[in-house]
Amino acid sequence: MPARTLNNILKRLLKQPTAPFHEYHVRAEIESLLKDCPNVKLKRDKFGNLLATYKNGKSKSKPTWVFGAHMDHPAFVKPPGSKKRDEWDFLGGVGKAEVEAGVKRGLRKVKGQIATWNFPVNITNTRIEATACDDIIGCAAIVMTFRELARLDIQTTVHAAFTRAEEVGWLGAWQLAQKWPFGQDSVFLSLETSRPVNGAVMGGGPILRVGDRVSIFNSEAMAVLMTTAKEQGIRVQRCLLDAGACEATAVQASGVRSAGISIPLGNYHNLNDTRQITPEYVMMDDLKSMIDLLKALVATKHDGIGERTIRERVELCMAEHADRLKAGSKLFK
Repeated sequence: MPARTLNNILKRLLKQPTAPFHEYHVRAEIESLLKDCPNVKLKRDKFGNLLATYKNGKSKSKPTWVFGAHMDHPAFVKPPGSKKRDEWDFLGGVGKAEVEAGVKRGLRKVKGQIATWNFPVNITNTRIEATACDDIIGCAAIVMTFRELARLDIQTTVHAAFTRAEEVGWLGAWQLAQKWPFGQDSVFLSLETSRPVNGAVMGGGPILRVGDRVSIFNSEAMAVLMTTAKEQGIRVQRCLLDAGACEATAVQASGVRSAGISIPLGNYHNLNDTRQITPEYVMMDDLKSMIDLLKALVATKHDGIGERTIRERVELCMAEHADRLKAGSKLFK
């Protein structure tokens, strides 16, 4: 397997243009980066999501994790059937006024049926800057983690889902969850880049996401994340990131236990503090810490998660304390 540094993976992925429903450039690059990776198998589901499994030996982490990251970013797409040269729809959460101002500044770059903001990829020892850190950084984290697991010959099983059309309503994640292929003992872990709020800061480490704007995530999975980070000495933050919503909400709504990790993101959706179109950026140490956490997560077993549901726990407690409940209840008048 050829050596792939994190910088090399980042450059190859971040330079790929992408948009909702037009993630083929990013998907092809991920496939290229993982095709020679030992113990990794790739396939595409019917919606076009890319699924990957690293399986080495019979050992499994407990639970079995499914890392998820989306391959799209807010951008321009040609309306279906349109033949007009200058007709574009902008898909993703950016206001019309800001989009039009960016176009007037000459920032739009056309690539076939899509057009993106035209910013270079700049990577230093401290910072990563590009048009679409959200969520190509999450995709890069998964690729690097899989390649590191293979290089270290880690005996474990872990899955990944690179999804489509997140920016228009988690469509890829929702379709994945409707026919969940990874088993009910697995836990979905959304890997995102997100605007830091509620005390989260750039450079403070990856954010263990209590929940998002729509829902709260699985508490047992969060406990495993916190315990692993503490045991491994990995710097993390724990916050409710309620300025947006991520794919963990969509997958969890379909009945799959879910949690989320986010890297603090600057200039979310390419908007700076003055609402001008600019490159997104993340801090290199935050990304490296996320990768370290992912490796530790799948290389260890964690008793206590997935053994019993909350309902089962409460019912067991009711049975255990039935006599005490009966005795105490007699004293109520």
